[in-house]
Amino acid sequence: MHPADEIRGVKSSILSNKKIILGVTGSIAAVESVHLSRELIRHGADVIPIMTRAATRIIHPDSLEFATGNKPVIELTGQTEHVAFCGLTKKPADLLLISPCTANTISKIAHGIDDTIVTTFASTAIGSNVPIIVVLAMHISMYNHKILQKNINTCKKVGITFINPAIVGNKAKMADYGEITEYVIRTIGRRDLVGKKILIIGGATAEPIDEIRLITNRSSGKTAISFAKNSFERGANVELWYGYAKEPAPQYIVTKHFETIDDLLKLLKVENLKKFDAVVVCAAIADYVPKKQEGKIPSGKKNLVLELSPSPKIIEKIRSLAPKVKIIAFKVEQNKHVAKEKAYNLLKKNKLDFVVANTLDAFGKNESEIWIIDKNGKSIHKKDKKDMLTNYILDVLI
Repeated sequence: MHPADEIRGVKSSILSNKKIILGVTGSIAAVESVHLSRELIRHGADVIPIMTRAATRIIHPDSLEFATGNKPVIELTGQTEHVAFCGLTKKPADLLLISPCTANTISKIAHGIDDTIVTTFASTAIGSNVPIIVVLAMHISMYNHKILQKNINTCKKVGITFINPAIVGNKAKMADYGEITEYVIRTIGRRDLVGKKILIIGGATAEPIDEIRLITNRSSGKTAISFAKNSFERGANVELWYGYAKEPAPQYIVTKHFETIDDLLKLLKVENLKKFDAVVVCAAIADYVPKKQEGKIPSGKKNLVLELSPSPKIIEKIRSLAPKVKIIAFKVEQNKHVAKEKAYNLLKKNKLDFVVANTLDAFGKNESEIWIIDKNGKSIHKKDKKDMLTNYILDVLI
């Protein structure tokens, strides 16, 4: 067994039976191709490398053969590899992923020049409607060149997807291979939420006690991030409103941050919720808000009493602002029977579409047990990793 087959599908099977042509050009970022290939394979993909001559001067073809289990194509032969993989054939590749892509390669593709193996594959793929993703990597002065930007726009007009670089100092660096993988999955994965606009409200609220201290909860934000990533992968237009949490928000997701309930209310006031098809409220919002004291409460007190008052009900506000939008909320309690009962009461009171009941055991963990409750009081029980559970919940949006 080749080493590539040992890791195939260990993360997911979402790219199983998908054939991805990985076009590597002469950027120093070509050294990242091994990591990228392996990550795609971990999701089940079959990766076939193609390399320009300039790329072979940076990373040896044997490295990519080891990484993928497929011998890289470095020149066209009588086998007409560009047609076999990206032409009008019965079983073309599912995707041409050019990563990293130089300014030179972009400009050639924009003008229909195919004098390297990668540009020839690109020309063939455009003519055959094989999806293309381009991952940019270059010096910032090249990236800012107006003619290059014009050429990028020309490529976009024929349907090519671009993954923007990470700007670090004077470098337009290749995106993280995890982010690239997300775009690949979004392009050739399930795609059953294409056209849907989904708002995810997640993380915890953090209410100030004084100018230094605050009161919050143990919510990690993992569920919200899982919702955002899975919605993105399935083709939805995703927006994340994210509170106080440890789990980092993906750079490729449109994210607006809040900390307090007042911050969240301000977002609700200025944003148009009616534009969304669905709102998922998995945020751990405080039920009680402390009265903030000026300055810093002195240390050394024998006793400290906090005065708390009930917080505004965010779910009620969301439903009033978006009466026709599908809303999914969460209800957590210590006991599953109480959680299910209160979840249904929450649903009926606020005219929600679904409420997900779970217990305190879910906090901060990668696995959870949930009950998805609908308007008729019927519940679907699921126990799995959070990534899988959020996909089950998203299924109700279809």
